[in-house]
Amino acid sequence: MSIENRTLALAGMFQSADLVRQIARQGLLDQAQFEATIQSLLKIDADSVEDVYGGLSGLKAGLQVLCGQLGGGRTQRNMEVMHYLLGMAFLERKLTKREDMQANMRTGIESAIAQTEMYALTHPNVITHLANLYSRTLSTLDYRIKVNGERRFLENQNNADKIRALLLAGIRSAVLWRQKGGKRLQLIFSRGKFLRTAQQLLERLGNSANSS
Repeated sequence: MSIENRTLALAGMFQSADLVRQIARQGLLDQAQFEATIQSLLKIDADSVEDVYGGLSGLKAGLQVLCGQLGGGRTQRNMEVMHYLLGMAFLERKLTKREDMQANMRTGIESAIAQTEMYALTHPNVITHLANLYSRTLSTLDYRIKVNGERRFLENQNNADKIRALLLAGIRSAVLWRQKGGKRLQLIFSRGKFLRTAQQLLERLGNSANSS
């Protein structure tokens, strides 16, 4: 189980968490990051962890957030982002004990994939379907992720749907993180390894951009 794969999945979780923060606090988000994150949720079968996110470039923002959260000073850390990430990891653990819910989620995600044959990846119909899937499944568990933000943004239905779809995507990354050997205690005891790996991956991205 390579540290690189765990770092990529963790970056996927951070990217989802930060996008939730963006919507809740600002009422808007980075569209390219949003598309890469939703794509990861709909990529059921992939050849590699990178492929889940459409390539390394799809995780650039997540890797940057990871570096800020695990390696930056207090000014760079955002406790809301960490709260969302830990909530995703906690819900994922609960999900592993519910095979019925896993089956329902897979069916729902397959329906969303079918929708993308008619609509764009982040079309409101697709996002609403994913949000409803989150509400029907993970929202029924005895733990719920509390999202903090501006009431006017949170009460907007389109924003609420995007937040639920992003939480679903983050939990998909949490599943991948665990499959690759990730554990919550590693966020404390292996943070230096994750930070160095993320920095190396960002450097690789920079080098590929410069050579193209």
